[in-house]
Parts: sequence; C-alpha cells; structure tokens
Amino acid sequence: MIILGPPGAGKGTQAARIAEHFGIPAISTGDIFRANIKNETELGKQVKDILASGGYVSDDITNAIVEDRLQKEDCQDGFLLDGYPRTTAQVEALDAMLAKAGKTLERVLELVVDEDVVVERLLNRAQIEGRADDTEEVIRERLAIYHRETEPLSKAYAERGLLVRVDGLGEIDAVTERVVAALA
Repeated sequence: MIILGPPGAGKGTQAARIAEHFGIPAISTGDIFRANIKNETELGKQVKDILASGGYVSDDITNAIVEDRLQKEDCQDGFLLDGYPRTTAQVEALDAMLAKAGKTLERVLELVVDEDVVVERLLNRAQIEGRADDTEEVIRERLAIYHRETEPLSKAYAERGLLVRVDGLGEIDAVTERVVAALA
C-alpha cells in the first residue's frame, strides 16, 4: 500500500495506525532521511540542505533507500509506503522493484485536506517539534512541489483502479475510522 497527501495531511499519523491495524510496517522516507541527518551519516549530509530548503531528495537516492528497505524480512507480507513515490519516475521505479520481487500494489490511499489547514498544522508542528525545515515559506514551497510533481500520481493510480480518497480533516480517530472503512 501507499499513502499519499500533501505535507501535513496526517500521513505519518495515519500510516502508523494503518500499519498497526494490518500488521505491516509503515515505511516513511522522511523518517529515514531525518534519522540519517540526526546520525550525521553520509546520506544525512547529502539530504540535510535539500530538506532545509524545502526540496525533495533525488530519485536515485530515494529509490535506492526504498528498494533496500522493501527487501527486509518484515516487508514480505506487505508494507505501507509514506512519502514515496512522489514523482512519476519513482512510480516507474517502484513498479520495477515490485515486479522484480513478484509483488503488486493493492491500494493507494490519498488523504484529502485543505491547504490552509495544512500550513497551520505544519507551523504548529514546527513549534512543538523544533523542525527547522517547517517555516511558512518552506511549507508553501513543499506544497507547490507536491501539487506539481505528486498530484499527477493520484490520477495515474486512479486510472489503475487503486486509488481510495479519504477526507483527512477532523479528529485523528475519526480519520482513522474513515481510512480503515475505505480500505476494508
């Protein structure tokens, strides 16, 4: 499975709940990148400036990280990708990875939210978590990149009959209930 939605839509929160409900790992490329930055790995050094400016990490780096992660034992019975794929090139790379492993996507969940609510959520999160990459300017740039590069994935997955759209606004438990019902 894949979960889509703009930054701040609640993907991480819902991904953890979906993963627990279905007994599969939630794989967040953003979490992988932040952990590498924190641990000052080579990857962390490469992506730190990119993320701080609101940009996306290159497909080559991201594809390699995802492919490595999907080969782990805990992904053999399923997984939920959060933050990947973000571009049509990444969709093609994921399709190739899954084909090579003899697997297919079952569902793509898209959390639909109002952009102003997302900006407010991310500014609040920045204050609470001390995220330097969540200034209003950076948030607006990330949203613009999302609309330009990632929204076309919704259309592509809808054409494949895989896309399920769910209202991502409201209380967390209510959103989770809508998500689980939509995926049932």
